[in-house]
Amino acid sequence: MDYSAMAAHYDDIMVLGKYYDYPAIAEHLAAVTDARQVLEVGVGTGLVVEHLLKFRSDYDGVTGIDITPVMLDIARERLQYFPQVDLHEQDVAQLDLGGRQYDIAFSYGGTWYFVPDGDSYAMVSHIRDDQGNACGLERVAAHLARGGRLLLGIQDPHSCYSRSLGNGTTYTQQLFPLGGGFRKEYVLTRDGADGAPMVYQVTDYRVYSFQEALDLLSRSGLRPVTAEQRHDPKFLEFAQA
Repeated sequence: MDYSAMAAHYDDIMVLGKYYDYPAIAEHLAAVTDARQVLEVGVGTGLVVEHLLKFRSDYDGVTGIDITPVMLDIARERLQYFPQVDLHEQDVAQLDLGGRQYDIAFSYGGTWYFVPDGDSYAMVSHIRDDQGNACGLERVAAHLARGGRLLLGIQDPHSCYSRSLGNGTTYTQQLFPLGGGFRKEYVLTRDGADGAPMVYQVTDYRVYSFQEALDLLSRSGLRPVTAEQRHDPKFLEFAQA
């Protein structure tokens, strides 16, 4: 998903707004001790990778892909002193990293992730069409080494709220029903100022039931890892069938 409109303020929204607990996410990923080659799907501005490398600096390679060039520009500046990192502008539905194989691929708040849904989970995707999701999962699966795993983050469900970021701005998000998913409106305003918002962006999401998600993943050759085999409850894990 293209986040060009909010790229310059993305880190403020994510970090000052406490959108994600990046150290906790990174610590859980670092616990996958047998991973030497790592792929992040939807690297954004590189916040997860930056924190991950604070826990572990011994990876042979860490690759990040994203579809938004301005987000990647920020990530490249942030990660420029980590020689094992390489970043690519790629559409995951056409992912091609020249035959590279990865021990784990992961997404936390990126292309795909899960949210609690009653006694189960729903999978949220930044890709609206089913064919695009199927192609993307197939391409990621094709880049997993033998025994490799795909880790998709578990996060809180989306909600409507408004929050001061403590730097003179306020972040607000609104949700609207949309067939097969929802529309999310991102707004960043300067406190006490009238007029147009600093950032206004609308993104449409596709939502799959847990069974629908499992079917999509299965068609890509990925099966769920049992709770006893999973590394951590912050992610659902899927392995090659």
